[in-house]
Amino acid sequence: MNAKQLIEENNQKREQLNAENETYYEDLLLYIRTDWHVSEQQAEELLLELLNHLLEGQQEEKTAAEIFGDNPKTYADQLIEQLPQEEKGSRFDFVTSLLLQMGAYVLIIRGVLLPVLSLFTEVNSEVNLFSLLLQVLVIAFMVFGIIRYIFYVMHKSVFTVNRAAWKEYVKVGVTAAFGSCVVVLGVIWLPEIGPSFGFPWWLSLLLGVVVAWAAKMMKRK
Repeated sequence: MNAKQLIEENNQKREQLNAENETYYEDLLLYIRTDWHVSEQQAEELLLELLNHLLEGQQEEKTAAEIFGDNPKTYADQLIEQLPQEEKGSRFDFVTSLLLQMGAYVLIIRGVLLPVLSLFTEVNSEVNLFSLLLQVLVIAFMVFGIIRYIFYVMHKSVFTVNRAAWKEYVKVGVTAAFGSCVVVLGVIWLPEIGPSFGFPWWLSLLLGVVVAWAAKMMKRK
């Protein structure tokens, strides 16, 4: 099974856990999944193996702590050390697919808004090549940074005693808001240097659909 199929089976089987074992196991799951460096395929295979082992123990009225130990963080760290690292190409595909999805949304929204706005005001459909390339670089950098930070915050906080979920949400929200502000300010302040070209609404809409399809294909991969 590929990683997606393993995740689906894991989601179904987790429903069989009692409350105590579910809490223990889901901490293990989140801690392992949010380690940026481990292979997703190998991690999901391990998590499903752990879940099957836990379900067998639960039938014998054993708790997760009795099966895996009273220190889940130490146990999880030992498991992570044995997992191979994710290939750089896979992480690149993951980030690229997200960027393509964002780009598709922007192109499609632009393609819809331009003809609507043109009914009420004069609209300039030209795009500056230099400014566009810089915007893409800024967005790519910010998206990658935000994703890494979200993984870092979630991974670090899993086994924190008396952790408050709202603090994690605030950290992630502030980071995402900061990144969005950087992108918006970059779009506003970036100078227009070099050639500009006409980019009509229909071409933007068409290109957005093509990019969305490419993102979907890469996500399947």
